[in-house]
Amino acid sequence: MPVLQAYNISHQFDNGDMLFQQLSCSMLKRRVGLVGRNGVGKSILASILCGELEPSSGAVSLPKSFAVYRQQPSHLLSAGLTIGQFLGKAEVLEALKRVESGDCSEHWFDVIGEQWDLSAQLTQQLKQLGLPLDVDFPCAQLSGGQLARLQLWQLFNRDPELLILDEPSNHLDTHAKQWLLEMMQAFHGAILLISHDRVLLREVDEIWELSGLGLHVYGGSYSFYAEQKRTELQALERQLVSVDKQKKQLQVQAQRNREKAEQRAAQGNKLRKEGSHGKSLLDAKKDKATARASNRNKNQQLREAQLDDKAQSLKARKEQLKEQKLYLEDSPSRLRKVVSLLDAVLPFANAKPISMQVYAHDKIHLTGNNGCGKSTLLKTLLGEFSLLRGELQINTSLYYLDQHFGVIRTELSILDNLIQQCKGIKDSDARTLLAGIGFRRDSVFRLGSMLSGGEKMKLAMLIVSHQLDQPLLLLDEPDNHLDLDSKMMLAQALQHYRGGFILVSHDNDFANESGIQRQIALSPN
Repeated sequence: MPVLQAYNISHQFDNGDMLFQQLSCSMLKRRVGLVGRNGVGKSILASILCGELEPSSGAVSLPKSFAVYRQQPSHLLSAGLTIGQFLGKAEVLEALKRVESGDCSEHWFDVIGEQWDLSAQLTQQLKQLGLPLDVDFPCAQLSGGQLARLQLWQLFNRDPELLILDEPSNHLDTHAKQWLLEMMQAFHGAILLISHDRVLLREVDEIWELSGLGLHVYGGSYSFYAEQKRTELQALERQLVSVDKQKKQLQVQAQRNREKAEQRAAQGNKLRKEGSHGKSLLDAKKDKATARASNRNKNQQLREAQLDDKAQSLKARKEQLKEQKLYLEDSPSRLRKVVSLLDAVLPFANAKPISMQVYAHDKIHLTGNNGCGKSTLLKTLLGEFSLLRGELQINTSLYYLDQHFGVIRTELSILDNLIQQCKGIKDSDARTLLAGIGFRRDSVFRLGSMLSGGEKMKLAMLIVSHQLDQPLLLLDEPDNHLDLDSKMMLAQALQHYRGGFILVSHDNDFANESGIQRQIALSPN
């Protein structure tokens, strides 16, 4: 029996636009990964599948027990809950405190029941999760990674029949991601994983890909899915070549038919002038020839229309499969030292003193567990924070990009963002550059607030690469909210970037594909 089923579901926005329609799926595997480009509707589909959102049409069949993990835990940030309250253990913990203080009321013993070792258990579990050991610690003061671990731990412990995990590895460091993998492997229920994280996707049994063409099912993990897409793309390219060849053959045959018809018509006119054949006989032959030519033309037009439809369908599928590319300005950087840190002690981070040298061409992967100071180091280089001790020298311009690509001004159009942030660039040149990354004609007037994560990334990287000087890029988890295609496109662009960068990312696949040359690990004291 499928743990989850959907029948012909559609979602239409209030303005009448259709996000997707007539989607059907049946979850027969225990581990299914849902992938697709940003903006295609994965999170909305997940909301429909778990019953949070009614489909515009269609129906969903869910198991009796299920739980959903969301990326933005707003209730934890605003409700003033402590860790103990969020876990639903506050009353038992209070009862234990009362009994320890000498209050022997029967009510407190009833509340505690058999949970006399709850405090010790929670302390041990919180330690394993890398969370504060104080159960009264406010959830609002936890980091993004700590919040994620706390929520995920609670959901796994509820042991539902189905877990729907929407981007669970965002904000998780390498250690926490390994913990998540182990929790997923040990979980007895089914998991629908919405993710762009290839490490997690390699653990699933089946991939569902949502695109503008619908929901496509690939058997196997991410590796199988990627290979199948490559094979399908190659087959599509062969089919397109075949269709193009057939269209050319059709055109050649049509030209031959026209030439033959013209020859027969000229011959008929000659006979008519000579008068050697009767007029009625010639008229009959002409009518037959005209009818045959008309039928040939209709058949040719029908065949051409069929080939055009097939080519259109193949091109649409190819557009969904092909690898996107982003090209950056290819300016060489000189071999010179641009950043120097000597025995540097960061603020707000429990990390050992840092000493490192960065050269203009260096591509560095900055690693370390959550809270070790990676983002703090980048902001210290920017001048937002000051070192507690040590020396810092910077001999270059810096450009900071975070996971939200805050460099994009939301109130400006795409075109104005590029022109105003790249000195000396002309309107015509800006339009040409934007067309190269997919923003053509009137789309350049869309506001920055309307862009998806992938679109912001492409525009931000275009702005970066057209600065007058060659900046050292400070990249603070830029891949965090990108879909798989955008993530691979950014990695390829960074690999070909002739300048240097310091990259913070928990996705080792992405970091390696970005062309990193060395790794610097921040470690605690």
